[in-house]
Amino acid sequence: MLTIISPVYNEELNVEKCADKVRNMMQISLPGVEYEHIFSDNSSNDRTVEILRRIASKDLNIKVIVNSRNVGPFRNMWNALKSSSGSAVIPFLPADLQDPVEVIPEFFKAWQDGFLVTYGVRKNRQESLALRFCRNVYYRIITRFAEADIPRNVGEFLIADRKVIDSILKVDDEYPYIRGLIAQTGVRTKSIEYTWEKRERGKSKLNFVQLVDQAVNGFVSTSRIPARIALIFGFISSLIGILGAILTIGLIAFGHQQVTSGIPTIIVSIFFFAGLQLFFIGVVGEYVLSIHGQIRRTPPLFEVERINF
Repeated sequence: MLTIISPVYNEELNVEKCADKVRNMMQISLPGVEYEHIFSDNSSNDRTVEILRRIASKDLNIKVIVNSRNVGPFRNMWNALKSSSGSAVIPFLPADLQDPVEVIPEFFKAWQDGFLVTYGVRKNRQESLALRFCRNVYYRIITRFAEADIPRNVGEFLIADRKVIDSILKVDDEYPYIRGLIAQTGVRTKSIEYTWEKRERGKSKLNFVQLVDQAVNGFVSTSRIPARIALIFGFISSLIGILGAILTIGLIAFGHQQVTSGIPTIIVSIFFFAGLQLFFIGVVGEYVLSIHGQIRRTPPLFEVERINF
């Protein structure tokens, strides 16, 4: 059994085409392989759910989960993963097919060859130069500082063995960074390169703020560097303030004429206490990160409908 998950939100122009392409690919390239294609809807307000009901009534391989509210793409995928039953799982196939269906047979072959995880690497991106630049910088940073080995230019379009999926699902994470959790298992992996296609129909539902939110979550979820930077910067600032205070007191004590009365005290106080605050914020941040990793809880996710389960 192969599980393919497509999280959707207002994708009435794409869901039927996505289901058809997966069905045709399975019949031609992977004949005889059982599969389930789970569409997890994030409370769409267009005709997406209506179309999904219709295609699911004709094809039992199509399964549908409808959420009561929009919980974001990562939580949506995470919830669908909990309902997956495949021996191999593809956590994310976008309904707009920017990650191409044609790569799935290569994924499946790599899984049959014994690779527990095979990443899809977006070698070429058909998008604006500015977005390509921002993504390239982000992937370099996340690859450099993450505590796990996350290949550059990968997303959730990958295939993972059931054992890997069951392992990460044991993590009770309020905002799961799925590719990071999979990377943290440290299993044997392979990478397959492909071209990330331009969206043909409809518009992306992710705005700039949401993209930044996902990027920050990915960085914080896989690295302690942000808190460490605050800690180090705060320590250096407080050290400079202390040295400045000692120097200023010395100048005043020896009657240095260039020192204006009162001004040095204000400057030193600002640097010293600001640095001290940053230092302790960094220290507290270390404890918060430790607690954060232990007791994060997922907010309630209510499903209003399930089809073909």
